Amino acid sequence: MRRRGCISFMFALILSLAAVEGGFGQGSMELYSPAFKDGGQIPQKYAMKAIGGENISPPLVWKDSPKGTKSFAISIVDHHPVANNWVHWLVIDIAADVDTIPEGASGKAMPAGSAELMNSYGSIGYGGPQPPKGTGEHPYAITLYALSVDKLNLDKDASLRSFHKALRGKILAESKITGHYGQ
Repeated sequence: MRRRGCISFMFALILSLAAVEGGFGQGSMELYSPAFKDGGQIPQKYAMKAIGGENISPPLVWKDSPKGTKSFAISIVDHHPVANNWVHWLVIDIAADVDTIPEGASGKAMPAGSAELMNSYGSIGYGGPQPPKGTGEHPYAITLYALSVDKLNLDKDASLRSFHKALRGKILAESKITGHYGQ
């Protein structure tokens, strides 16, 4: 009985020390959208105008970024096989003290110093869902990256591959939510 108590005490001590040091890693950063739940439906207003939406960027909020974060980057990518990693939004150089991007910010009210890159529609900024009819629900992965650098050296027309290459070795933490949309 005494040995079991000692083991329980040691386990509790290790857990409490991990909590003091910020946990067992840097995976505690959370991303969410007030507009829809993770795994839920993306509301129509965030879709492209051609299919009845308003093509406004969704609101995003995050918390618990790791120590040493110098900037953030965001991607929204449709990973459906028909879409073939269609880029809906790439944002880089978001200052470390930012924790929110308001609804409709793309092209109008982005955080100071941030840069929007070209999407797969061929325009700079956010381009909402517009999946081909009859292809079912598409998953739109929204990923927030906490980075160890202030700025990424990317051109406005950088590809998704270039974006990921620029992130390599600089990611302190990432958090992802997925919204679904189909027509």
